[in-house]
Amino acid sequence: MSSNKKYWKSVDELQGDSSIEALRQNEFVQEIPTDEFLGDKETLEASETTRRDFLKYVGFSTAAASLAACEGPVIKSVPYVVQPEQIVPGVADYYATTIADGFDFASVLVKTREGRPIKIENNDLAKGGFGANARVHASVLGMYDTNRAQFPTAAGEEVSWSDIDKGVIGALQGGKKAVLLTQTFASPSTDKLIEEFKVKFPNVSHVAYDAAGEQFALDAFEMKYGFRALPDYDFAKADVIVAVGADFVGDWNGGGYDSAYGKKRVPKNGKMSKHFQFEANMSLSGANADVRVPSTPSQQKLIVQALAGGSVSGLPEGIKAKVAQARKALLAAGDSGLLITGVQDVATQKIALDFNAGKSVMDTAKPKMTRSGDARKMMQLVKDMNAGQVGTLIMAGVNPAYSLPNASEFTEGLKKVEVSVACSIRADETAALSTHIAPVPHYLESWGDVQIKMGEVSLQQPTIKEIFNTRQFQQSLLTWMGEDKTYYEYLKDTMTSAGLPFNKSVQAGVVETNAFAKAVTPSNTSITSDAGLSSTLQEGTGDFELTLYTMTSMGDGTQANNPWLQEMPDPLTRCTWDNYLTMSEADAKEKGLWFDRSTFFTEARHNANGGLNGHYANVTVNGVTLENVPVMIQPGQAKGSVGLAVGYGRKNGIQEEMQTGVNAFPLMQNFQTTQKVSIEKVGGVHEFASVQLHNTLMGRGDIVKETTLEIFNTKDKHSWNVMPEVSKGHIEYEVTSPEVDLWDEFDRSIGHHFNLAIDLNACTGCGACVIACHAENNVPVVGKSEIRRSRDMHWLRIDRYYSSEETFELDDTKKNDFSGLGGDQGSLGGFGELEDPAANPQVAFQPIMCQHCNHAPCETVCPVAASAHGKQGQNHMTYNRCVGTRYCANNCPYKVRRFNWFLYNGNDEFDYHMNNDLGRMVINPDVTVRSRGVMEKCSMCIQMTQKTILDAKRDGRKVKDGEFATACSNACTSGALAFGDINDKESEIETLRTDDRMYHLLEHVGTKPNVFYQTMVRNTEEA
Repeated sequence: MSSNKKYWKSVDELQGDSSIEALRQNEFVQEIPTDEFLGDKETLEASETTRRDFLKYVGFSTAAASLAACEGPVIKSVPYVVQPEQIVPGVADYYATTIADGFDFASVLVKTREGRPIKIENNDLAKGGFGANARVHASVLGMYDTNRAQFPTAAGEEVSWSDIDKGVIGALQGGKKAVLLTQTFASPSTDKLIEEFKVKFPNVSHVAYDAAGEQFALDAFEMKYGFRALPDYDFAKADVIVAVGADFVGDWNGGGYDSAYGKKRVPKNGKMSKHFQFEANMSLSGANADVRVPSTPSQQKLIVQALAGGSVSGLPEGIKAKVAQARKALLAAGDSGLLITGVQDVATQKIALDFNAGKSVMDTAKPKMTRSGDARKMMQLVKDMNAGQVGTLIMAGVNPAYSLPNASEFTEGLKKVEVSVACSIRADETAALSTHIAPVPHYLESWGDVQIKMGEVSLQQPTIKEIFNTRQFQQSLLTWMGEDKTYYEYLKDTMTSAGLPFNKSVQAGVVETNAFAKAVTPSNTSITSDAGLSSTLQEGTGDFELTLYTMTSMGDGTQANNPWLQEMPDPLTRCTWDNYLTMSEADAKEKGLWFDRSTFFTEARHNANGGLNGHYANVTVNGVTLENVPVMIQPGQAKGSVGLAVGYGRKNGIQEEMQTGVNAFPLMQNFQTTQKVSIEKVGGVHEFASVQLHNTLMGRGDIVKETTLEIFNTKDKHSWNVMPEVSKGHIEYEVTSPEVDLWDEFDRSIGHHFNLAIDLNACTGCGACVIACHAENNVPVVGKSEIRRSRDMHWLRIDRYYSSEETFELDDTKKNDFSGLGGDQGSLGGFGELEDPAANPQVAFQPIMCQHCNHAPCETVCPVAASAHGKQGQNHMTYNRCVGTRYCANNCPYKVRRFNWFLYNGNDEFDYHMNNDLGRMVINPDVTVRSRGVMEKCSMCIQMTQKTILDAKRDGRKVKDGEFATACSNACTSGALAFGDINDKESEIETLRTDDRMYHLLEHVGTKPNVFYQTMVRNTEEA
């Protein structure tokens, strides 16, 4: 049978708030701000505009808009004086390289146009599976950042590199203790170079430190296997996954598990993996789980012990039952049962290692070498600095003045260091306090090698000449050692001495080798340190347990100056430009942090339609107080727990618009991400910029379709993938809506006919596709204020729906037959008086873009034919025809069109990357930059499909299956998006189109979209 669940987007919608009803009645939220020049827009009483002037303005503005829309920008072509051999104007070049910024590690391909890197793509040759996430896709914009450090400085003044070298070499030769403080490089050549540097200068020691590391997992692995690394996991081999406090779909253990996880989540031959998630915060992993159990950090340690066969005493009865269910499933799965944990405790981490030992789902022979920093050594370094024992401190890829929990102690110690050198990409919080800044290039301007997973080395090569007067950290080490060779030569020598083909490896981007592997020998080494580092939940005062986490957008804050990431909606809260304290509804009401009225503005709604508001609170951990933290009500948050993202609150080296949120790192006492906290309500109301209810489809019938694995396997598809039925030709029986067509027939079998498939089972909601679409299609950034006005410009959005198992009939009897937002279809509904469905809802992610309807409602209403249909199935936008009537947006049932209220390119009011010449270097020349008054939307990346067609034509062949791609399908590592030509009957897309799970969004409307979805199947039955 089909799902009878109810879906909702926010707590306010869940409770049937009156302001949500008003939003629902007002379908088009983007009102024209006429009151700004007409006074009271309803009565015109306050207007000083005469009737004559009003008609004059309207007439002139209409004519001006029409003329402006037809006027194209002047583009000057500057020819090459000498044509470079490797560059063909108009043709993209691709370079294989690797990002390794200490937090994100991935082997990627870089698309360049006329020598400019403009887009990041996945390198399919990398077998490690560490694909590009949203931050990696956005990293290309960081190279064109005008806030980068552009030249070396000493004492705040610009100096030459020889001046820097003279000062550093003199300090190193002084004999006093010197320390190299670096990020995790995971680089064989850099590790070798650092060891040689220590031999050259015996007074030098090396400390590796990561702002958001995996300290306790590293300790457990080192104790068991002899060196610091993280075990790798193959989720494609796991039939049962039990995760306890581990957001592996997000950033846990460095992430990169989407691809393998997605493969097992799609039902094949009646089987799919079963995923249990025990967690406090609602995470991406929890949102994708079949069974999610809210649990506090203190309970999670007991849960891991119980799953491994220990006692369940001390756990609530409800959690005990779920633990028993999970353990039964794990044992039944045998070698295919996987237990992972993010609990901040070495003993608990060892339990998970022992449980998985010898199974094919865990790889300890070739572990992950990322984030291997040691917090104990970092703490000891701070003590030594404050004791005056450190004379020289050379830092690379770290920002401890911002990210250390005891940052104030570090900054005090830094004052006692005679020579401090920050090898940094920008003048960040630490660099601003250092005696010298030795600026380093962006990774797209650098050489290097990275061993993300033991046994596979990824190469890093420059894709553009250094934009500023920068120098790699490794080159600086060679210079200070007195070596004449460049780091490129050093890297090449390292590779060739290991017997590896350098040029071939650089071309492919990866090479498999054991030349740099460490021997994995089981041991029982104990971890000791003078500094000491406690495990488990920190003892402290407070009624709540805090979990610090990283967002999929901002990560550890390294890319805080990236506007694409700032404006990327969080997959779960759908908020942008902020971090916040997540709290359950019940706890918020107890602490007085719940709004009695709606969290949406009710006054001046056109200025803040859908703009969420929240209270402020002070959060205290062991005497350290973070003031004025905004509070966000999060469905699914474990009662008694709160969550707060790190990576925000940056102040130095970034522009003012990016200085958002609060810095939560000071709460990470003893490098623990879980803490006991006290929360105190303070005055004020915080304005969130949320896209939670923008462009919503609510009230339009079946949107998310889902069923269970048991029903999927045992019932006919017509019972779980119900197609709407309508009358045709006044006949006695009804037919499914696809068989009814009010339009003339059109033969689409000739040439190409493109379709895009979206599998709701495989989509994790990570947002990589959103950023890839931004990069490929020059989507503008509008800022927090415009987001609150419902004017976001994302071509692709990922709708997040919460759901409950309660039926409509139950709700209708409890609230006077009011069925909420679902109408007759009952797809989306208010829950009325149901019993706390927000305590632990299920979650569904649904990417929405232009559906490229064969019978597109937008095309028939455009008065100037700016919106038209192509023979290949795409719905085209002709920008220079568009006069901005917005009729198309009004007539679009999917709410996917975006209107340019302003000129976002070269406008000081929108001071982001498109407002300076350097930032505009990232613009894709194949896609028009839209101007004010023009409607825009997803183009199905027609520039990419046309290039594929032309390449095949040049080669005299047919396009192969899998060659066609869009930016979003290319970016999706979980395999949720597939693109292709359905006229190729042997193609993957045609196979998906004829699959039983296929359905179209709003099928009953009759638009016949070229985008289709696969029904979600949940494995929720207990074995």
